[in-house]
Amino acid sequence: MLKRMSVLFCGAVFALTTAVSAQTATQEAKDKTKAAAKQSGEVVTDAAITSAVKTKLLGDPDVKGLNIDVDTSNGVVTLTGVVHTAAERTEALRLTRETSGVKNVKNNLKLEPRRADTTTTTATTGRTDKDDKLKVEVKDDTKESAAKAKDASKKAGEKTKDAAVKTKDVTADASITTAVKTKLLGDPKVGGLKIDVDTKDNVVTLSGTVKSAAERDEAVRLAKTTTGVKSVVSKLIVQ
Repeated sequence: MLKRMSVLFCGAVFALTTAVSAQTATQEAKDKTKAAAKQSGEVVTDAAITSAVKTKLLGDPDVKGLNIDVDTSNGVVTLTGVVHTAAERTEALRLTRETSGVKNVKNNLKLEPRRADTTTTTATTGRTDKDDKLKVEVKDDTKESAAKAKDASKKAGEKTKDAAVKTKDVTADASITTAVKTKLLGDPKVGGLKIDVDTKDNVVTLSGTVKSAAERDEAVRLAKTTTGVKSVVSKLIVQ
């Protein structure tokens, strides 16, 4: 009888020990899962914040967003690059602070005032500062010289206009890329971190991997419905 009770007691202790160990292992697994989920959420949030801030900077007429780099870590945004005025720097910091999810802003922006372009007069008129101080005798070919100067000025103006159009196109493409990326990161149906977005002449190209055809179709839909997008080229691979 005593031997039987001893066996039963040992069995009960073993069962209790096993149950406690299983419960501890389960709790540890839950803690690890929760920590991993939190870390993943922070990464997505940082990427979304970076895209949102970049979009604001590119869309503001007082800020040259193409000259500013944006990095986000745990909700803290670091701005790096060059600005030409204190007002531009102040506006960039304000836009960043007012972005949803931003906890703090680190300012690494350098203030470099624009330098006056002293070559414009020489390039467009053929005159230098020294020439302006000299008195010249009016000759019979004055009209011809004036016509040549006018033609040179017209060509210079056309080149300046073309350069402005190209700069505007680049800015528009960058804004579209940022806007599409922000949409993809913010949609729970799409793995935005695995999709690359490139824009040229308002045509968006999506590349990367997706888990299903439904995810691919949703990514393409989000890109097509973004303002400024003319068409979407899908290079997404379903895996």
